[in-house]
Amino acid sequence: MSTNHAEFVKELRIKKGLSQEEVANKIGIGRNKYIKFEQGSSELKFSEMVRLTDFFGISLEEVENGINADYEKYKEMILGFLRNSGSIDGKIPKTKLAKLVYLADFAWFYEKLISMSGMQYRKIQFGPVPNEYFRALNDLEETGLINIDRKGDTILIYESRGSAKTSLNKLIPEETNMIKKISDKWKDKKTNEIVTFTHNQLPYKICSPDEIIPYELITQEDPADVY
Repeated sequence: MSTNHAEFVKELRIKKGLSQEEVANKIGIGRNKYIKFEQGSSELKFSEMVRLTDFFGISLEEVENGINADYEKYKEMILGFLRNSGSIDGKIPKTKLAKLVYLADFAWFYEKLISMSGMQYRKIQFGPVPNEYFRALNDLEETGLINIDRKGDTILIYESRGSAKTSLNKLIPEETNMIKKISDKWKDKKTNEIVTFTHNQLPYKICSPDEIIPYELITQEDPADVY
């Protein structure tokens, strides 16, 4: 782990108002060892890094790339798409919802050279998705903000009545407008159509299986093929 990566973790710890001793205790190592890690003079074992990233709610890839994703904003993006579902019952298939959020992050990068959430998307069989997507759905369901209909292989996501009153404070109006534009384009499309679309985009096509997809690749797409 380089000094830059250790600095990234240090900045995250300070941002969360945690002491070095608190973090060391949480991941089961001594304070002195943790201090040396932040100073870049010592490395953590892989198992210790896993506990560290779990504690901070980030991925190993985020630490490696020095990117601090905004997990709470990512959940608001999910809610934003559910509010703009366009369907009569407000339900969106789980896979389609994942692709919509992906399109928003990469389309925002196409225009602003920064993603909306900062999440790292991985190339898996069913399309680009961050590891945190599944955790985000669980969190949103456990906190009563979404409902999930599970009927065999079909999983439909929709916003709860209580969630409709929740403000999406992390999304600026321009980001909300982009979510609406993407929702409007895909509201009448089936899941397999949006899956095919994202699979044919350059970022997904040229990456290897299970590889993190660089946002920069989307800038090589034609504007009509961004979302």
